[in-house]
Amino acid sequence: MAIVNLPSDLLRTLVTVIDLGGYTRAARVLGRSQPAVSLQVQRLEALVGTKLVVMSGREVTLSESGRTLAQYARQILRLNDEAIAFFTDPTAIGMLRVGLPTDFSVEFLQEALSGFAATHQDVLLEVHCDLSSELLERLHRDQLDIIVALSKAGASQYLVRSWRESPIWVTGRSSNAHQKSPVPLAAHLDGCEYRDRMISALGRCHRDWRIAFTSPGISALQRAVRAGLGVTALTRKTLLEGMRVLSESEGYPTLEDIHIGLFYKHARLSDAGLMLVNALIDNLDEAAKPEGF
Repeated sequence: MAIVNLPSDLLRTLVTVIDLGGYTRAARVLGRSQPAVSLQVQRLEALVGTKLVVMSGREVTLSESGRTLAQYARQILRLNDEAIAFFTDPTAIGMLRVGLPTDFSVEFLQEALSGFAATHQDVLLEVHCDLSSELLERLHRDQLDIIVALSKAGASQYLVRSWRESPIWVTGRSSNAHQKSPVPLAAHLDGCEYRDRMISALGRCHRDWRIAFTSPGISALQRAVRAGLGVTALTRKTLLEGMRVLSESEGYPTLEDIHIGLFYKHARLSDAGLMLVNALIDNLDEAAKPEGF
């Protein structure tokens, strides 16, 4: 098979067009003319042999193939920029607006941010915690620079890296909440991926449920479960003393995997942003290792 090299400048053009929503804005950022940017996208399409960008009026969207290539492109560009940073003196100054999901354990992410802030004191961090759906929308509106968010399988806009978590049903060790009907659920607010999975799983086995406790933060859910107010879905890393895992034999079917993604717009990422991205990736890679490794 003939090896085809994908030039990083063409990949950067594709990602910039999508991140900025058009050829004209991308041309200004890339320092090229609009026709030159359009020609670069066409060259990339010729290399891969398929249409990547679709125009609907003035709106620029990606084809299915374009979405797939864009995800690879973001990973390639991150490694390219990381390699360049190794041989240069990147500037660790400025402000970074970071979004973390309340519907996922953010303790280890907050530790990563604290470590980054301690070693890069000229970078001002502005951290926002919200539901993943809200974080993704705020990134789209350029109100955040970098986010970690739960996402549906296949969601790829601005996605650079993704990880999987397997949620588990949990109840209080001395609680009988799991035996009640309807099942009392302790859940995040509407729109949470964990909440959606619990409701979907109970629906598949025709079990009635009710929302018994809601909170935007995971620590409140953990306390509610240990107090016997309801059952919930967590990951094994957020399982606390005083809880126990529920099994299928007890009427709690396997929950669909959760997809955790790191998202940002390449065209708007600063040197400091790249440093923080690498720190978050290292942290998430470590967290994703199976227990015992």
